[in-house]
Amino acid sequence: MSAKVSALQAARASYSPKLPHVLLAVDQTIELGAPTAPPTHAEDIAKRFPETFGQPVATVRAGDLAGRQARPLKVGVVLSGGQAPGGHNVIAGLFDALKAVHPDSQLFGFLKGPGGVIKGKYTELTAESILPFRNTGGFSMIMSGRDKIEKPDDLEACRKNFEAMGLDGLAVVGGDDSNTNAAVLAEYLKAKGCKTVVVGVPKTIDGDMKNEQIETSFGFDTACKVYSELIGNIARDATSAVKYWHFIRLMGRAASHVTLECALQTQPNLALISEQVEADGKTLSDVVDMIVEAVVARANAGRHYGILLLPEGIIEFMPDLKKLIRELQDILHSNEKYVNGLPNHGERVQYVMGQLPADSAKVYGGLPEGVQAVLLTCDSHGNIPLSQVETERLLMDLAGDKIRLLEEQRGAKYKFAPLGHFLGYEGRCAAPTNFDADYCYSLGYTAALFVRDGLTGYTVHVRNLMAPAAEWQPGGTPVTMMLNMEQRKGKPTPVIKKTLVDLAGKPLAQYLANAAEWSINDCFVQPGPIQYFGPSEVCDQPTETLRLEST
Repeated sequence: MSAKVSALQAARASYSPKLPHVLLAVDQTIELGAPTAPPTHAEDIAKRFPETFGQPVATVRAGDLAGRQARPLKVGVVLSGGQAPGGHNVIAGLFDALKAVHPDSQLFGFLKGPGGVIKGKYTELTAESILPFRNTGGFSMIMSGRDKIEKPDDLEACRKNFEAMGLDGLAVVGGDDSNTNAAVLAEYLKAKGCKTVVVGVPKTIDGDMKNEQIETSFGFDTACKVYSELIGNIARDATSAVKYWHFIRLMGRAASHVTLECALQTQPNLALISEQVEADGKTLSDVVDMIVEAVVARANAGRHYGILLLPEGIIEFMPDLKKLIRELQDILHSNEKYVNGLPNHGERVQYVMGQLPADSAKVYGGLPEGVQAVLLTCDSHGNIPLSQVETERLLMDLAGDKIRLLEEQRGAKYKFAPLGHFLGYEGRCAAPTNFDADYCYSLGYTAALFVRDGLTGYTVHVRNLMAPAAEWQPGGTPVTMMLNMEQRKGKPTPVIKKTLVDLAGKPLAQYLANAAEWSINDCFVQPGPIQYFGPSEVCDQPTETLRLEST
């Protein structure tokens, strides 16, 4: 019995993603540029990647079939990490390109992420099995996982699986960590003389895997538009009920790209940008003061409601909390068993505050009890699980305390009634926008060409994204060009550097230029739901971030 689909799903199934002209040509060739190197730690990275270091940036051009001996290819694909809209179209583009190379080519999907690659768990993907997933959200076709292929035994298991399958290539669809792991696997296979090449595809709704070559990661466009629709709806409700302050936490632990993009789309009263908070050295108390100032100013203007956006990772950018977290981590590493053995929360807090320096003890003592409790736990990796801190509620509570104090001091009534929201999973598996559907299909198509030409250790990219899709330019970036050395688990490790919000960039400048007016007035924009049909200016436009960065 076939699954029931909605009217939109049925109509969306017939959408044909737009491709760059170069990928519509009868044939393509890959043009190689000059050797490359990372901007930092080149010597260390070269030592770790002797087989793949220094590879050139690659550009796809229209080619000539003359002299090319086409042969069928066997390729694997794996979805790694959190879901992002468009992953299924990466697979569809990869499949269609492989069939264009040779009709007998085969595509195999490794199941449940990198763990399936290590264990050799896969299924062959056919035109029939892929068809229901074209232009759909989620990673349900082959599922995803967060395992990492980095241990020697895991790398060797992959090599044996690939050789047993006769695999020509593997496409790893993931973010910065997954593409780094892909580079490690590519290096290992090449050193062992294995023919399987490894190509990465840039995925993350957080938007922090981008650079001069990769203009945006896929899924960011769709996720931000989903969140912006919901924020716009909440803003309309705020101006209707005129009595609530909505604190909306958004995805983005390491960077604030989602918060900034949603702010540009919806024009809230206040958007907290982690990178700006850190650059300004603002403590938790400073941030709370910013919020209180906005609440009081709007209340004085007769507006006892508002919209505040914040990224989920903002507390790691506040210097006092960052210091506190580091010190708590040290205490727990040495005394976790003793702390957890104390009979109640009050005694645990008392013990920890006695171990902390006076300034940190004061910060910790001022936190709500629930946040204090989270900061006294460790996950399986020995890290404090900061994702469990409901930052919007922390700020609501602390702002409420200060506002009540001001009301007592001033004899005023600011009518502060906050409501908290977290928008996260709502955006990860949405049906991709036309932009993401087209972009992902082109990325998958490009990945197939890199496998065909035996190019390993690359992350594919598609550039010139503000132009019509026909003018997009596909290519690939050597992963070693994007690496830097960071401390991971106490030792220097090569990883792709996350790109944070550029403090001198145009997107942040656009927000800051309007922040004062948006703060006091109701300038809210309601973007509405994602549109898949209609004029191009409604259906095909990418994010405000990409538009501003391209000007």
